[in-house]
Amino acid sequence: MSAHILIVDDEAAIRDMVRMALEIEGYQVSDASNAHQASKLLEQNDIDLILLDWMMPGVSGIDFAGRIRREGNHQVGIIMVTAKDDESDLIRGLDVGADDYIRKPFSTKELVSRMKAVLRRSSSDSIANDVVSAGKITIDTNQHRVLIDSKNVDLSPTEFRLLHFLLSHPDRVFGRDQLLDNVWGDQVYVEDRTVDVHIRRLRKVLKPYQCDEYINTVRGVGYRFSLQPT
Repeated sequence: MSAHILIVDDEAAIRDMVRMALEIEGYQVSDASNAHQASKLLEQNDIDLILLDWMMPGVSGIDFAGRIRREGNHQVGIIMVTAKDDESDLIRGLDVGADDYIRKPFSTKELVSRMKAVLRRSSSDSIANDVVSAGKITIDTNQHRVLIDSKNVDLSPTEFRLLHFLLSHPDRVFGRDQLLDNVWGDQVYVEDRTVDVHIRRLRKVLKPYQCDEYINTVRGVGYRFSLQPT
């Protein structure tokens, strides 16, 4: 079955344009003009990915993305659609829980490419079906679960893949370009800074379990997962 995409944008013309493009690509599509409508659709449907406009009247897209993650929905992918190009704004979008962002105006080709990358990260079929453990952490890709001290830990699709990749290659240092290729995909247009933001988010989730120190920064090189003290 094709992925179910939810378009959330207050401009009808943009919703119609994106809907048409995605339906041509074979996706199932729903749309909403505001966060309230979008919330109802999320409750009533199995949504795989949200294309979420940043600037909307009432509840903004970035506030809605934060609400989705705070409520514990970490499985649905979120791509922020924005006219903003200031780096601090874009990092803020990733920091509240978005998996990616795309700047207006955008091409259908770029949009679909970014969507496919997030959907791959959301799917347990896109990585080897196995159980890997290190220290207090166990990752079960068959059930798409992360356990720390036998407690479920909620991660976004990107955080899940990032942790799985690093944990599966303990003590090996990866540069940002290598992480982008292996976690985001080498056909996706993502900036290096995106890696730093997701590493910071991942550490924040792991910190209450005293596991944030497992992810080391190797100055001038990149990041590694290690149980050894830095």
